[in-house]
Formats: sequence, structure tokens, C-alpha cells
Amino acid sequence: MQPHVTAPVPPEENRKIIHLDMDAFYASVEQRDNPELRGRPVAVGGSRQRGVVAAASYEARQYGVRSAMASMVAIRKCPALTFVKPRFEVYKAVSNQIHAIFAEYTPLIEPLSLDEAYLDVTHNLKNMPSATRIAEEIRARIHVETGLTASAGVSYNKFLAKLASDYRKPNGQFLIRPGQGLAFVETLTVGQFHGVGRVTAAKMNELGIFTGLDLRQQPEAWLRQHFGKAGSYYHAIARAEDHRPVKADRLRKSVGSENTFEQDLWTYDELVAGLQPELEQVWAYCQRGGLAGRTVTVKVKYADFQQITRSRTTLVPLSSKALLEQICRELLTTLLPLAKGVRLLGVSISNLHTAEATAGQQLTLIF
Repeated sequence: MQPHVTAPVPPEENRKIIHLDMDAFYASVEQRDNPELRGRPVAVGGSRQRGVVAAASYEARQYGVRSAMASMVAIRKCPALTFVKPRFEVYKAVSNQIHAIFAEYTPLIEPLSLDEAYLDVTHNLKNMPSATRIAEEIRARIHVETGLTASAGVSYNKFLAKLASDYRKPNGQFLIRPGQGLAFVETLTVGQFHGVGRVTAAKMNELGIFTGLDLRQQPEAWLRQHFGKAGSYYHAIARAEDHRPVKADRLRKSVGSENTFEQDLWTYDELVAGLQPELEQVWAYCQRGGLAGRTVTVKVKYADFQQITRSRTTLVPLSSKALLEQICRELLTTLLPLAKGVRLLGVSISNLHTAEATAGQQLTLIF
């Protein structure tokens, strides 16, 4: 099992967490790929007697069709419903596209499924101070690159970010700032809380708990008595508290940063100066996340949009920024003499490991 990506965890109120959720993902992919399905109620799944709805378009949801619903029930609710066989290989490919966009902003990505994930952008590869702006930019890129829409929630913990992403669906975005969480939570019904299912919500209602405010008024011991260990979780979220960090399932394959210049670069000195800020960001992020890598890649896009890369791999992970700078400069020399201007430069580090796993190893370059 590969180790988690870790990074210094700031105080909860200083975290910047985004929950990205694709809108009716499977059904939207089918409508994108088949124009005849657009604007019509669509269900992904089997239409036979024992079939089940895997996903429903927003047009179908207006009739009460939901995922996990028996197909025969869905047809009764919406006689005009069109069933489409699932194409999971396509959904996976689109999900990979979306996660590649995420990875350009942060390596701290916690996937929940093919169509949703948490991102911790407290420290991000674009060095952008606004999590709201990052979420807007990611959603715009998803739409341009995949033709699909996503909703986003932005807040200082995972629980609130998840609630926020549901608040403006579809194709919307909502921010819950520090200091606003408690007031936001207390007005919700308990059935709107992530982690409170229908059965639990019904039990809470029987006990006189209907809203977040009702839930907050119950002692933790009382909640544990009625709901077991989950009682402590309910006690915390009623207070808008969630201390769980965003944890990546595994190490990202690479960490990189790039920049497009207002004017083309023509000299070696300009190339070195142009790449330095991207190099600094990548190294700083690796340091914060306890990461070290063995492969350095310099990406170049010329004025005519031709794109090339130059890479070098070491036997052991890089141990200093000075070595990263040395390798980058040597890779840049392979571009000389320049026959055309350079409009974009980028650098990435791949073959990542945790720094702890590489302590004490000596560096040897493979030329």
C-alpha cells in the first residue's frame, strides 16, 4: 500500500477545502455523446423487470426518478424515460480527465467516486489565495475540456464543503466562510446532513430532532446512547465541526507548474528566469507535502504551439532545490539555439515518494 500524501495541517478555520461534484455525471455523459438524449429524461441502467437505475438526468429527477430505484418504479413515475446501458469505461476516462485538472492545482485530492472529490487548496500549485476563484476556474475548465458541468462547495472543513456543493446544484457554487458554519448548519433539516441517511433521519425525527439546531441541543452522551459511536459525529457536525484532513488515496504521479508568457522568450537567460518561479512553486509544494521525486521534466511550448518535453531521471529522489535547479538548467541547454520563441515553460517532478522513505540516500544522475 502506498503512503498517503500529507501536508502540514493548518488550524481548521484556516483550511481551504473544495468539494467538487459532477452534475448527474453518468447521464450527462450520455446526453453529451448522444444529442438525441439532450433535454429528455434519461436513466443509466437496465430497463428490465429487475433492473436498477444507476443514474438519472435532471429531467428524469423532476419526475422523482433517483439512483438505486427499481427500473419498473422509475418507468411508472416517468413513462417517457429512456434507458441507456452504462459505459463505465467511458465514465472512467472522463473522470481521469477531470482528476488531471484537479492535479494541476493540488496533489491533495481525496476521490469519493468517479464524479466527486475533496481538494485541499490551502497550499496550492497555482499559488492562488482564493479557494473560490480556484473552484470557479476548475469548473470552467471542466466545462471547456469535457462539455460537462460541475458544482462546487468551498469552506474550511469537509462537512461544510460537501453541504455547500449541494446548495447550488446543478452547475453552481457556494461558499461557507469561517464564522458562518454554525448559523448555516442550524437551519438545515437533519436529512440534509451528509452522513445522516433516511433511516437515521426518521429516528431523529421520532426523538424530536428535526433541524441542526435541534441536534446541537442534545448532549453527546445522549446521542451516543441512541446512535452508538455515530453519536459523537452527529454531535460535532451539529456544531459545524469536522477535523478530518483531506487525504489522497495514493501519491500523485507528478507535481508540476507552468506559465504562459506575455512575450516570447528567446535567450537562455530568459528561459532560466522564466522557469525559476515554477521551479520554486513545485519544490515548495514537495517540501510542504513531504514528497520527493526522481524524474524532472521541463515542458516547452513554442510560439507556433509546438510542444516538447525534456526529462532526466535520477537513481534516488532529489534531495535539494539546488539539484533541481541544476537539472532544469541542463535540460534548458538542450533547447539551444532557439529557432523560434518560447511562449510557455513548465516543470514537473514525478516518480514521487515520501521524503521519509528516501532519507539518507545518495544522489546519482542518469544522463
